[in-house]
Order: sequence, then C-alpha cells, then structure tokens
Amino acid sequence: MSTAETPSDPSGAPEVYPLGLRLAGRRVVVVGGGRVAARRVAGLLHAGARVTVVSPEVTAAVEGYITAGHVEWAERGYRQGDLADAWYAVAATDDTAVNAAVAAEAERARVFCSRADDAVASTAWTPAVGTHAGVTVSVLGADTADPRRSAAVRDAVVEGLREGTLAAPRFRGRAPGVALVGGGPGDPDLITVRGRRLLAEADVVVADRLAPLGLLDELPADVEIVDASKIPYGRSMAQEEINRILVDRAKAGKFVVRLKGGDPFVFGRGYEEIIACAEADVPVTVVPGLTSAVSVPGLAGVPVTHRGVAHEFTVVSGHVAPGHPKSLVDWDALARLRGTLVLLMAVERLGAIGAALLEGGKDPRTPVVVVQDGSRPGERVVRTRLETMAADVERAGVTPPAIVVIGPVAGL
Repeated sequence: MSTAETPSDPSGAPEVYPLGLRLAGRRVVVVGGGRVAARRVAGLLHAGARVTVVSPEVTAAVEGYITAGHVEWAERGYRQGDLADAWYAVAATDDTAVNAAVAAEAERARVFCSRADDAVASTAWTPAVGTHAGVTVSVLGADTADPRRSAAVRDAVVEGLREGTLAAPRFRGRAPGVALVGGGPGDPDLITVRGRRLLAEADVVVADRLAPLGLLDELPADVEIVDASKIPYGRSMAQEEINRILVDRAKAGKFVVRLKGGDPFVFGRGYEEIIACAEADVPVTVVPGLTSAVSVPGLAGVPVTHRGVAHEFTVVSGHVAPGHPKSLVDWDALARLRGTLVLLMAVERLGAIGAALLEGGKDPRTPVVVVQDGSRPGERVVRTRLETMAADVERAGVTPPAIVVIGPVAGL
C-alpha cells in the first residue's frame, strides 16, 4: 500500500478545501467572550446561526447580542459536552489548554472547529470576508502566520468590485432596465464608483462622445456599444432614436447603460430619456455625474466660488443666442449679477453673448477663462476679458467642447 503526503505550505499547515457553510438555524458554539469571539459571533449571527457563547465574561458587544436575545450565554467556563448538537465550534479563549480541549471534543464529535490560537491545529479556518452587491469574498491564506495578508487581498478585491475595476456581472436573475449614468467631464478616473460598477454589468452601452469613452475598451467583447454622439453642427443621432434604442433593448431583456458626459440632468436631455422609459414601463436607475460646469473650471484652477469674491454661480446653456425666440435666458438679469457665470455649449455664440452682457451693464474688464477639452488629453486654457472674449477665442481656434467662466473668480 502506498501513501501520499498531504500538500502543505512552507508554514507546515495542510492545504484547505474552501467551502461555504450554510448555518442558518443551526447551533454553533463559541467558547470565549473576548474581542476575537465578538468578531466571530457577529459573522455567525449574520449567517443566521443559533449561537451559544460559553465564557465567564463577555465583551460589551457580545453582551449586547445576549441582552437583545440573539445569543444564548453559558456564563461559566468550558465543560466537556458543551458541543452537543453543534454543527460548528469556535475556540477563542486566551487559554491554550481550553482551546485544545474544545478542539479535541470537536474532533471526537466530528464537528469542525476553528482555533483562534492555532490555525495548524484547527479543522476549519476563518477566512477574511468582505461583501459587496450580493458577492461574498472569502480569502484563505496558505501562510497561516500572516492573516493580514489575507485581509489585504480581500480589501483589494472588494474595492475593485465597488469601483467597477473588477467585473462581477450577473448572468442569472439580472433584471433588465436602463441605468442613466453621468460619466463626468471625460477623464475615466472621474466617473463615480457606482457608475463604473454598473457599466461593468451592462449588456448594452449607449454612449455620448463626451462620455469617458476610454472605459469602453475595458468591456467584454459581447457588450453592444451604440454610438449616440451629437457633434455640434455635424452628425448626430436624433434623441427619438436614442430613446427608442433604450426602450427596445431593455424590453428585449437587456441591461442598458446610457453613458453621458457630465451629469445627465445638466443640459444632458437625461429627463427626456427618463420620460421615454417611464412611458414604456422600463425601470430606470439614475447615477448622477460630476458636471463639467464645476469640475472643468476646478481642474483648470478656477473655483466657481471664492469667499469674498463670489457668493453665487449660475450655469447657463449657450446653445441658443440672446434674442432668439427660443431663448429662455434673461441676459440683462445675468449681467447684473456679481457672481460667476458658467456657460456651456456657448463657443459659437460668444459674440452675441458678450454683446448682450455688455449691453446689460457688465463691466467690459470682467475676467474670462475658457477651458477646451477639460480633463481630456487636449485640454487648454484661454484667459481673456469680456470685451475681447469672442475675438480672443476665435483667434485661439477654440472649438467645442469648452466651458466659459465669466466673473471675478476667472482673474484669481
């Protein structure tokens, strides 16, 4: 007869077989009432176990569980027979002999036991555990002498899941619908954590040209990507067609991410897409984004407010020129404000806008900062004054997308 050695790590501990225990409604005995026991009790209660603590004294946290009726307490030292009818045991006292006795009883009763003081002598190891969005991450380190290493790996995995850098898409039971995600000003690092996570779960992505398109390269090859770009004075996808795609794909059982630049509700026509989905009974999740109206000036070193300089800022769409029948902007009122004006989609109409502000009484020497391609590789900044704003921007060859900041903060 031949024998084979059990594979082991350099510390001498045998390899383990990873397994998840379903302990809901089952008896678990924790011998010990200190800080280690308190941590174990918390996890066991979360799993629904019927926990009995055997210890003369317990921490305040464990006492709280006992007082609330969640834990049964044998207020004494360990005795042989305490593991009767147990499915799992934890030996977590500061007495090695007691822990060894608990482990010995568990061995005879064929109950798996975790010893807090000796992992090698344990028949079960407690992993470093983290959870996020329905995923439980358990890390068992082969080096039993370095539990902090397992905790570090767990933290890295959970952080990746939270940020969306580590994909964990659902393949069963995933509800179809639409997520309206604000992607921020364009730099992939400036999308929200939730936005990146939902993007990693998408079946279909309908993306604007101002969205952080670099993130699309990280998606699996089977994700459908729809280009919904709207190029100023050029090619663009009609909003009605975008709405139709969102509804049709969601109705087909897909999870659709509508990835937009900035924030969906800041001149992004996001609410029109909400209405279209609502009328079609398609569920929608809204994930706000970092609006370019604030983030782009900030990245260029321009605060939209500053103590003693500006007590308000106003964000204005410049896609319709002053005096146009469709304009909803009171340019005379804006000219009287002492704070900051932030103009979006205004490059092609800066001449008319500047004239309207000057006519309304705005100081011709008011500082102006124009930021093109904010947060993107081609970002550049033009500094000027209101009276020469249009001419200077044209001379510099500034093209959309660009953010225009008018007010004293632009001169800081």
